[in-house]
Amino acid sequence: MTKHVAYFSMEIALDPAIPTYSGGLGVLAGDTIKAAADLGVPMVGVTLLHRKGYVRQSFSAEGWQMEAPEHWEPERLLTRCQPIVEIPVKGRLIRVQAWKRLEVGVHGHEVPVLFLDTDVSENAEPDRRITDSLYGGDQNMRVLQELVLGIGGARMVRALGYPANTIFHMNEGHAAFLLLELLPSKWQDLPAEELERVRHHAVFTTHTPVAAGHDVFSAQMLEAHLSDEHMAKAAPVLENGALNMTRLAMRFSGAINAVARKHMEVTKRMFPDADVLAITNGVHATRWTSAPFAKLFDRHIPGWRQQSEQLRQAALIPTEDIEQAHREAREHLLHLIQTRYGMPFGGSGILIGFARRSTEYKRPMLVFRDLARLQALAERFGPINILFAGKAHPHDDWGKHLLKQVHEIIPRAGDLIRIAVLPNYDVQLAASLVSGVDLWLNTPRAPLEASGTSGMKCALNGVPSLSIADGWWLEGGVQGVTGWVVRSPLNEGGTGAIEQDDADAHALYEQLEHHVLPCFFGHPGQWAEVMRNAISINGSFFNTHRMVDQYRMIAYERFA
Repeated sequence: MTKHVAYFSMEIALDPAIPTYSGGLGVLAGDTIKAAADLGVPMVGVTLLHRKGYVRQSFSAEGWQMEAPEHWEPERLLTRCQPIVEIPVKGRLIRVQAWKRLEVGVHGHEVPVLFLDTDVSENAEPDRRITDSLYGGDQNMRVLQELVLGIGGARMVRALGYPANTIFHMNEGHAAFLLLELLPSKWQDLPAEELERVRHHAVFTTHTPVAAGHDVFSAQMLEAHLSDEHMAKAAPVLENGALNMTRLAMRFSGAINAVARKHMEVTKRMFPDADVLAITNGVHATRWTSAPFAKLFDRHIPGWRQQSEQLRQAALIPTEDIEQAHREAREHLLHLIQTRYGMPFGGSGILIGFARRSTEYKRPMLVFRDLARLQALAERFGPINILFAGKAHPHDDWGKHLLKQVHEIIPRAGDLIRIAVLPNYDVQLAASLVSGVDLWLNTPRAPLEASGTSGMKCALNGVPSLSIADGWWLEGGVQGVTGWVVRSPLNEGGTGAIEQDDADAHALYEQLEHHVLPCFFGHPGQWAEVMRNAISINGSFFNTHRMVDQYRMIAYERFA
């Protein structure tokens, strides 16, 4: 492969010390960058600096989420790049500088990541604050941030001397304004082959299975911010007086992909005119494999860091070794909880993890829908310990209410159901959770889980999932083999949310009662086999080495 790839994402999670991410989208982007470095892909990452990060989360005594900026010092962790580019907006110019970090792969290949920053002395004070906070501010701020990412990012890539045939990969629609840079003036009057040349330089990945998750900006808002040149290019694609960023990206991209097979079907229903492929997400194996399991794999599968697919050979690792590695990872998690939060937790019984963005469709309260039945299961089989973590978006009041509900259930749960909510979920805590719990719980309301990646991280560490049949689990969940699949007659919706939640909760309790808890408490050898299968079947496939290779074959080299 000779073409360079500029990978654009509003958030990229590379390091716990660089809090420029909110959750799964940013972690996936970071894993993609790391895999590209491993595989020698000529890639450059492009994101925003987010000087105040996303949200530093704590909880009040009543369980309400409290938020503070996550301050950090880019001067200590990044290198400032030389060029400053200018973005024309309505009535002024916004100057953008870039900071750089290098990700180095297993063979020494380097992938630079550019963090765009408007805190430049020549900018007016309001413009200096554009890149302060991830997803902060109102819709006007969102337009400005996306202009900086898309147009500023495209201009920065060119200013740094990347080749003219560079492919621009948009990870979600936040970067779609870059197409206004790639499109020639009066593009609607040009021959079809001229527009096809633009499509040969654009790749688009969509992650959002609900209409409300796609950015839509009114014509009035665009006219208030875009330059006349960029507005003239955008005007022909307005629909009903607004610009849908996903439709913009789809119209001018040569390759479009969803992030799981089911998500492809959902996306095609939402955008029937789009030619959508499926490239199921993955996770970076070296990043998410805990120290005990990395040591185990180094001993039994010495090439796994270079070629993640070699993890299929984990089927030959003795289950006793896998159990020992898990015991070490579990002890590390409980020690982290004690030292980071001053919270003694653990003891006998099964340790279940539930950690993801707190929003309504993730349904963190589903496992408590029939608390009496859950308590009866604990009395019958043994103690049930559940660890919760996750942040609600500052504007998501319902997500905050869900976190408060989890706090409120703790004193009502009884002695055999122990619950803890861990504040300020970040990649460091995530790495310990996905390796240290015994079981990973995932309860989205199908079909709203585009992919999900937390269970993939668990699989690398021999932690099986108990998950709703949605997203990646429709591909990786093999009942009783890699984990347990929660299916109900209403998994696919088509009825009211209450009815669907009732049916899914019943199916969840059935899995716990008849499969999960009897296996964990009564058949440890069988449980160890499931752990080993999770690694060899799911860990060997649902990784970013495989994912980036698919991008190379299906998208990047499509027009070589």
